[in-house]
Amino acid sequence: MALLHSHSVHIGKRGGLQARRRSDFLRRSQVDLEVVIPAYNEAARIPRTLTQTVDFLASQPWSSRIVVVDNGSVDDTAAVVRRISREKGDAVPISLVGCSRRGKGAAVRRGLLSGTSRYTGFFDADLATPLETLTETMWHLAGGAAAVIASRHAPGSTFVVPQHIGRRMGGTAFRALTRSIVKGIQDTQCGFKFFERDALTAAMVQCRSTGFAFDVELLLRLQDNHASIVELPVAWTDGAESTFRPFQDGVASFASVIQLQKATP
Repeated sequence: MALLHSHSVHIGKRGGLQARRRSDFLRRSQVDLEVVIPAYNEAARIPRTLTQTVDFLASQPWSSRIVVVDNGSVDDTAAVVRRISREKGDAVPISLVGCSRRGKGAAVRRGLLSGTSRYTGFFDADLATPLETLTETMWHLAGGAAAVIASRHAPGSTFVVPQHIGRRMGGTAFRALTRSIVKGIQDTQCGFKFFERDALTAAMVQCRSTGFAFDVELLLRLQDNHASIVELPVAWTDGAESTFRPFQDGVASFASVIQLQKATP
């Protein structure tokens, strides 16, 4: 991507070296896609996730960067990410940013706003949605879609590993609640969403949620702005090591969405 133009000025040998280094850094920093992965205590799982993601992205025609957002982990997540970055970063750069405010919504927001790429988005560290979904995602984004989201409940979707009955029941009730807020979307909570940068920024400045209602409000703001949202059916695998707690987090999810519903005209 030819995004930079050099200017010929005489600034001396050392200044010239610094300018070239800055130019090289900026050129490397410009990528087509930035992939945000929120991480909370993911030291055990993140090596596999990053390795598979790098290998997939490195084989694609678009340029990419991975941004891992450490959401206040108390294990070795940050150290593990730095190690993988050193080992695999030549193929696809891996950045680590911190987010002291707890909650996946806050972590995703931090990651999405940290970049400059034309397209950006996030998926969960458990890789429940196949990486190959990114190929069709980028096709839709390049074709003019403002957002492309994976769906576990759109026609054609499947569950490779069935959800626990508690999560299934909670999910059914949650979808019934969100249908009155986000029209026409079958699955607001699947952890795989990608966006065109300008459309995302316009929606994000209107968002106030940082917790469980983040996905719902972001989609709502996109719809308010008449942005096109493509929902892709996927073969989804429920992660046995998911950090989601059906009872505690489920109650918080309902409460945050009900609060958003009350605030929505």
